[in-house]
Parts: sequence; structure tokens; C-alpha cells
Amino acid sequence: MSSSSRGPGAGARRRRTRCRRCRACVRTECGDCHFCRDMKKFGGPGRMKQSCLLRQCTAPVLPHTAVCLLCGEAGKEDTVEGEEEKFGLSLMECTICNEIVHPGCLKMGKAEGVINAEIPNCWECPRCTQEGRTSKVKGGRERHLKKKPKPPLASAEGPAVPSPSPQREKLERFKRMCQLLERVPDTSSSSSDSDSDSDSSGTSLSEEEAPGEARNGRRPARGSSGEKENRGGRRAVRPGSGGPLLSWPLGPAPPPRPPQLERHVVRPPPRSPEPDTLPLAAGSDHPLPRAAWLRVFQHLGPRELCVCMRVCRTWSRWCYDKRLWPRMDLSRRKSLTPPMLSGVVRRQPRALDLSWTGVSKKQLMWLLNRLQGLQELVLSGCSWLSVSALGSAPLPALRLLDLRWIEDVKDSQLRELLLPPPDTKPGQTESRGRLQGVAELRLAGLELTDASLRLLLRHAPQLSALDLSHCAHVGDPSVHLLTAPTSPLRETLVHLNLAGCHRLTDHCLPLFRRCPRLRRLDLRSCRQLSPEACARLAAAGPPGPFRCPEEKLLLKDS
Repeated sequence: MSSSSRGPGAGARRRRTRCRRCRACVRTECGDCHFCRDMKKFGGPGRMKQSCLLRQCTAPVLPHTAVCLLCGEAGKEDTVEGEEEKFGLSLMECTICNEIVHPGCLKMGKAEGVINAEIPNCWECPRCTQEGRTSKVKGGRERHLKKKPKPPLASAEGPAVPSPSPQREKLERFKRMCQLLERVPDTSSSSSDSDSDSDSSGTSLSEEEAPGEARNGRRPARGSSGEKENRGGRRAVRPGSGGPLLSWPLGPAPPPRPPQLERHVVRPPPRSPEPDTLPLAAGSDHPLPRAAWLRVFQHLGPRELCVCMRVCRTWSRWCYDKRLWPRMDLSRRKSLTPPMLSGVVRRQPRALDLSWTGVSKKQLMWLLNRLQGLQELVLSGCSWLSVSALGSAPLPALRLLDLRWIEDVKDSQLRELLLPPPDTKPGQTESRGRLQGVAELRLAGLELTDASLRLLLRHAPQLSALDLSHCAHVGDPSVHLLTAPTSPLRETLVHLNLAGCHRLTDHCLPLFRRCPRLRRLDLRSCRQLSPEACARLAAAGPPGPFRCPEEKLLLKDS
């Protein structure tokens, strides 16, 4: 990211990624440029690994692995709402020293730096602006990030016109390149016309010369006769003379050569598959195959696996197998670093615990888009701005979602999470909810109203375990919605937690008899529920009585 020195050139330039929003990012490949013809989808070898020339992003953004040079944390502009606070917590990359920092960490004002409005998260940092640096020196040679714009010249007619920025010049060059690529057929036809014109002019010049004269100090190849044969076997005779003269063929010109584009380094081929045996120092292989080693590794914990990864390169590759990492716990971390996120994606766990961490929305979106097999996700205690990434991330295999004790959650925000994605077709609204396949949902401590509960019943019909404990708005009408004849949860609920819901009264207890599969009902800490009414429900119960190991806790053996 950056070297330890803080002088000129201390920062290393980071490769930016696509914004996925500009016109170039959303369009498709042209199929005609040099890079498209190299792609496998267009019949090429696929060696260059470069994107289409017309799909080069015009506003690239910083990668998700970028962190602040001073505090070591990622951008946190999503956690605040004010414009000044967003700027102070966003990552900014200097075009001169290439250092990526939070403006708030520099303890300098926004007006002291020069912000680039064309490229996101790009500026000239206040330190470089105050020192007057415009380039960085390395190894005694001066290197410029971009061509230094010429200073504006003052004229007598009016004020000086500022020179275009380097980013604007780059965009103009890119547009001119695209125009040249689109004019390739016109260029070929014009070149053929120009070749024919030049041939005809050459013919007229050759006709004016005498048959026996030397041209440009050279003699004719055929001697005094002055007779020559052209490539096509045709001859031209000058009027008034008896000898034939040389004439260039007027046939079609050869096709023009394709425009020479700049060369790019070809990336190496993908990594070889994991070895099936363990090579020994003597040159032979260990008798145990890879499958046997993985069975041994399955009895080890995360710490022991990390120790095994340092033994040799083969074990390190084997220990990344996703069968060894069914669950990963990153809870109660102050911040998640890029190596942590990359390690999670490489292991592909089925269960991920991020409770009470400072994960940002960008980090969570990056994780969810790369963990397609994720079945359990725990986000309790995180901020809602981070959890809102669930609204646009694919969750096809999710079975358990824990959103307990998330602060500053409003009823409208819960509706956005429960509603289907905006691109859902009208006829598929019922079958494409974001929580369609979730079997266990934990919403303890949230401000869940009856309106959100109706959406929950509609778009999460396969719930078997529901945690609504300590929800202040849950009362007798909520229980009536859960156990109504039109509720899909009436036949699927097995575990229901309503502990700490102070609006529940004894009138709602007979409604639980409508749930035949109910095995656990937690009503502890409900102030308006009497122990006698709970005891009567336990004795009668849904089909079969309940047992009460604790007061207001009803359990049934399966």
C-alpha cells in the first residue's frame, strides 16, 4: 500500500476497479477490438486478460482492500449522514504522492486540498499542496504521474483559459481511439483509393519519359528496346511512339494492415490443481493420499489448522479446503482488514459470524457476492448502514439470519429488507423474496411493527424458528397474525421466542393452540402474563402437553 517512509514517493500507486455505473461499464463488448478478438468467447486464445477498449471505465474507484495509511482502517463514509462527516471518513488518494488517507486523520481542512471532481476519491493532499510538489523523485530521476499541464497564458483580449486536467486529457485520448477504431473500414477504402491514384500518377510519369532514357540515374532493365512487362502482364504504349512502356497494374490494392495497438504483458496461466500426494524431501511421495490427510485435518480446530498451514506449501493448500472451515467466527473485532476478508472468501465457510464488528457496507457486499454457499449469517450488534447491504446481495442458500440488537433500525428499513428485489417481475413477487429460503430468523430487540410482520409472513413463508424477544411493539395482535388461518407460519413454526414482550396478555395464550408443530415457546419476562395461565396452556397445549422446566418456558419433547 505504501512504504514506511513518508517522503516523496512513499505511497505506491493502487490499481483501481470499475465503478459499474458509467456508460462504459454497463455496455457490452464490441467484439471487434484487439482485446475482444483475444477473448475465448469470441474465439481467441484468452491470453491477454484485458477488457474491451470501449468498456474502459471513465471513473474507476478504489479497491475494497484499500485502507488508510495512518489509522489502517477502510472507508467509513457509510456510517454517517452529514456531508462534512462523510468526507472526513472517506478514503482519498493523492495524485502526487499516491498516499491513501482519511482527510479526518490529516487534521487539515477540506479547503487546503485540491479535490479532483472527475475521478472519485481523488485529490491533491494538503501536504503536497503546501509543499508545492507536482512530481515525485525516485532514484535520482524525476517521474510524473501525468503530463504536467502547461500554465495558462494571459492575453490582452481576456482572462487566461485554464489548461485541461490530466484526467480530462486521458478521456479525450480514449475518445479519439474509439473514433479511430470505428473508422477502420473507411480508412481501408480511402487507402485503396489513394493507392490507385498514386499508381495512375506513377503511370503518367513513366509515360512522359523516353524509352531509352535513364530514370533517377538508372538504366532500363531490358536494354535499348525499352520494353518491360508489369506484374499483371499488361503493357502501356505511349501515343505517337512505337515502343511499349512500363505500367503499374490498376487492380485492387492489398488490404491495409490492422492498426498497431500497444503491447500488454500476458498474464501467467492459472494455478495448477492441488497435488494428490505429499512430496517428501527424499524425492518420493508420502503413502497417504490427500483424501486421508483431509480426514485427519477435520479433527483439528482453526488454530491447529493455521499451524499446519505453516508446515509446507502442500499442507497450506490442502488446509484451505472449505470442508475444514464449515464455520468462521470473526465476532467482536474492532475492524476487519483486507487479509481477513480475503481469507474468508478463500475458505468459503457455510456459517459466518460477524456479530458486534465494525464491518462496513462495502465489505459486507464484497463478502456476500463471493460466498454463494453461505447458509448461516450472524450480524447481531452491527450498524444498520452495514446490514442494508443484504438488500442488494444474492442470498440463494441462506437458511439462518441473525439481526438481533441492531441500533437505529426503523420500520421502513425493515420493509426494504423483506421486500423482493426491484427487478422482480410482477408475476414472480411471491416467489422471489430475499428471505424466501430462510428457516430461522432472529429479530430480537428491533422495532418490529405489525405492518412489517405482515410482510414477514408473506415473503418468508418457510420459517420454522422465529425470535421476536424484547420487541417493544409485539403484542396480542401480532400473535393473532402469526396464528391466523391465512398465515403460512401456522403450520411451520417449531420454535417461537417472545421473551420480554411486555404487551402480551393472557388473552393471546389460547391462540398458540393453532400451531400443531410448536415444540418450544419462550414467554419469560412477559410482565402481563400470569404463571397460572401459562400452566393451563402447558397442561392443554397443542396436541400433547408441554413441560415447564422454568416459569413461562414451555417445551415439548419431539
